[in-house]
Amino acid sequence: MKTLVTGSAGFIGFHLARRLLAEGHEVVGIDAMVPYYDLTLKEARHRLLAQSPGFRPLILDLADAGRLGAVMAEETPDVLVHLAAQAGVRYALEHPESYIHNNVVASYAVMEACRHHPVEHLLVASTSSAYGANMSMPFRETDAVATPLNIYAATKLATENIAHSYAHLWNQPTTAFRFFTVYGPWGRPDMALFKFTDAILRGRPIDVYNHGLMERDFTYVDDLVEAILRLVPCRPEIGKPVGPGDSLSPVAPYRLVNIGNANPVRLLEFIAAIERATGRAAERNLMDMQPGEVLKTWADSGLLQALTGYRPTTDVTTGVARFVEWFREYYGL
Repeated sequence: MKTLVTGSAGFIGFHLARRLLAEGHEVVGIDAMVPYYDLTLKEARHRLLAQSPGFRPLILDLADAGRLGAVMAEETPDVLVHLAAQAGVRYALEHPESYIHNNVVASYAVMEACRHHPVEHLLVASTSSAYGANMSMPFRETDAVATPLNIYAATKLATENIAHSYAHLWNQPTTAFRFFTVYGPWGRPDMALFKFTDAILRGRPIDVYNHGLMERDFTYVDDLVEAILRLVPCRPEIGKPVGPGDSLSPVAPYRLVNIGNANPVRLLEFIAAIERATGRAAERNLMDMQPGEVLKTWADSGLLQALTGYRPTTDVTTGVARFVEWFREYYGL
């Protein structure tokens, strides 16, 4: 199988590409190398992937529809997994234009490329932030999501809607999946686990928002990759739901799937897991809630299990310990 992975130098794209290469597949990796965080980390990920002869890296802004179309025509991938995006809730407060360009315009270009060069299955990343102000727990794919609380979530909802429209208009089988707080080795420096671990090991205080009174459905990156790979052969077909809770569109080969542990963890418990893994106590700087944040996320993973027979299971103690081990080795701490 030849898979085109967008965002291949990113956290999740790197892990997915590495797993595909390890299983003997070809991977075309596209990344714009946007300097949202330290480019040396992105470059290190691509160097590791480049050790495999099955990997072809391309530095490309996906919003350049002409170049992307040429890549699709030349490579003719079987599957496209669209992971590239401008992430981060807080960054969007001051840089909303980056989210419009990298999430909406770039995703539109991906859909257009698949319109002219169809793939067997298009898989598109979204986020649990899409549930916004929804207070019904756990979050189900069939819940109404008309209340995004930040620009990041709004652009991801736009991506979902564009993907559905293109699936309907051009019969392109498409699965969108909503991630729930993914963490693990090679993670993003802007995420809580990375920032907390770095600060604790260097003896600096950590900023704990809403005084730690938040919960997240943390998902270990290897579990996420396993779920994505199991979804690849599950191409949506109109009129063929797997059950009454299926989010399958009645008018398009399009489905929305949660990928989460279905087990919310309190932020203070997450910090305690980091303290155990580092062997050090955190100095906590308790802060107020930040604009655009939500108090709790909780995935209903029933549809994922119905489709694939799989659901994430890695607990935060295990996952955090693996991250801290990687962090110490990578940064020499």
